[in-house]
Amino acid sequence: MTEKKATVVQIKGNTYAAKSDSNHWVIMDTKPKAGGHGAGASPKELLLFAVGGCTSSDVVSILQKKRIDVKHYEIHLRAKERDEHPRIFTEVHMEYVFYGDDLNERDIEKAIELSITKYCGVSAMVEPTVKLSHSYRIEPPDRIKETVEQTADSNN
Repeated sequence: MTEKKATVVQIKGNTYAAKSDSNHWVIMDTKPKAGGHGAGASPKELLLFAVGGCTSSDVVSILQKKRIDVKHYEIHLRAKERDEHPRIFTEVHMEYVFYGDDLNERDIEKAIELSITKYCGVSAMVEPTVKLSHSYRIEPPDRIKETVEQTADSNN
């Protein structure tokens, strides 16, 4: 069994820097009304990023190994959070979006299934307490720029 280590250091108020064995730093923060500075993602946001990043790494890698020509890829996550404390995520829906010509739905479905059922360690860790669901869609490559711009605008 491998041991992993991480350190979280308070910067000021509720703003923290975290570093693990990879020696990469991440800033975590809260809203100013909660004692933070709004300078970084919250710990729960990082968990959501981790779910999306983990499954994405699996899916893209599987498709690359199968020589599937995905021109662009993104995943959209929607989480439902309880109103009472602890304010945990109760559900996370992952929408996988693939851009390319003649992408085979079976290849896409198999890659997602393998990630969710076998490879994604983050999903496996959260799944006992969070209901995970997913969907996917395939878009033509000429929609990449339009969709990237919409995503950037919706996150501002």
